Amino acid sequence: MSTTTPQREVFATRGAFIFAAIGSAVGLGNIWRFPYVTYENGGGAFIIPYLVALLTAGIPLLFFDYAMGHRSRGSAPLAFRMATKVAEPIGWFQTGVAVVIGIYYAAIIGWAGAYMFFSLNQAWGDDAETYFFGSFLQMGDPGVSFEFVPMILILVIVVWVITLGVLLGGVQAGIARFSKIFIPLLIILFLALVIRALFLPGAAEGLNALFTPDFSALSDPAVWIAAYGQIFFSLSIAFGIMITYASYLKKKTNLTGSGLVVAFSNSGFEILAGIGVFAALGFMAAASGSQVSDVATSGIGLAFVAFPTLISEMPGGGLFGFAFFACLVFAGLTSLISIVQVPIQALREKFGIGNKASILLVGGAMAIISILLMSTVTALYVLDTMDAFANNIGIVGAAVVGLIVVGWFARKLPVLRDHLNAISSFKVGWFWMIILGGVTALVLAYMLITQIITYATEGYGEYPALIIGVFGWGMIALLIVIAVVLSLIRWPRKTIEEADAAIADSVAEEQKGHHTGRHAADETTRGGN
Repeated sequence: MSTTTPQREVFATRGAFIFAAIGSAVGLGNIWRFPYVTYENGGGAFIIPYLVALLTAGIPLLFFDYAMGHRSRGSAPLAFRMATKVAEPIGWFQTGVAVVIGIYYAAIIGWAGAYMFFSLNQAWGDDAETYFFGSFLQMGDPGVSFEFVPMILILVIVVWVITLGVLLGGVQAGIARFSKIFIPLLIILFLALVIRALFLPGAAEGLNALFTPDFSALSDPAVWIAAYGQIFFSLSIAFGIMITYASYLKKKTNLTGSGLVVAFSNSGFEILAGIGVFAALGFMAAASGSQVSDVATSGIGLAFVAFPTLISEMPGGGLFGFAFFACLVFAGLTSLISIVQVPIQALREKFGIGNKASILLVGGAMAIISILLMSTVTALYVLDTMDAFANNIGIVGAAVVGLIVVGWFARKLPVLRDHLNAISSFKVGWFWMIILGGVTALVLAYMLITQIITYATEGYGEYPALIIGVFGWGMIALLIVIAVVLSLIRWPRKTIEEADAAIADSVAEEQKGHHTGRHAADETTRGGN
């Protein structure tokens, strides 16, 4: 095993980082999850808890991830290890969650790629639901099968070839260039979709259904938990992505300013998605003579059943559908690229593997597992279970334990605060630390405990015990074991030395900032006298 750590790549500009971070944050959940969550939780009134959650959990956690990655110039495991040795398993667990999400995310992107072209001739015929679950996915009985669906197999392979090809280009030439092209393209396409949807008959009824406020919902704790959940899942926090991306930034980068741009861009896109989706659903309800509540849904049902039905009914539906599914592909790919980069960088640093070798080794292994699990007749059951447990237990659990260990026991929040303030325009103080260590940690702990109790007592999705046991609880347990085992392996000396040097640079920058601040205060005092 080589002990020479490969040279760390960097984003050439802050703008390149912001595009890449927005590309990671803006994913499938913005388009198919946010509109329905808003609709189900008080409509326009939901914007209040949503903004509170953004300000008290989303942005503070984003700053936390940025500070962790940038201060140590390390992947998630290395960043947590440099905060305190006992925290390293948290970083590996986050990395494992990213692996799990990447494995199933690729399949959804492949489906969207196929439907992009299906839209042009409405290949699903008169019954979009039967076509998707039957002819397209060829779903079998709930269980585990290795009977492959040839079209899905090809689609998943294509997605992985594109993803690994971009990653082989490196951080700047690959990730940054791809994001700078496809994020603006995504925004332009989606704006065109929203404008088209707003001019459909019935669009106003859809928007009324979405935005009419039900302020009584604000007294329901579940609505506030839903708001925190949406913010938490949509910003790509607590599963290693933002720690990894921040580690590629130059020494002096405006971390908090960049974080605010990423957070508000992500939320802006979500609100735009809500307008477009519910304007379209309003048309669909009007065309079928039903209520918006009868056609409103989320997730896979919205994308691959409701929207194909809508496309068949609307004038110019073929082009609308092509653009909609192209948006899903672009949003999905920019997110998948960031997800796969997390384990690549972690293994690269831990074992001193070369850049291209680590991409082919880690990315190749993820691709093989993804192809084996997600190209079969039982793929949707496995995907749905992995998604629920990875998000609701994996990500939330990693965030809670990370805040408790790093914030409460290692008491590193003041150190992270000083690092942010030394190089950033928007300063954070005691409020940030209290919110992060108090409100955010408690809300997420409540979400985690509630979800564990629910899954333990009620199961999930009426799936067989085998599916839930293997791809739910078993997956979480395996990630914990792997995280502990990897933490027991010694780091290459050079990796730790480089992280120590990065932290020493950070400390020098912080001290320089303190000195500059005191000097400015002295000058002000003398001027006043």
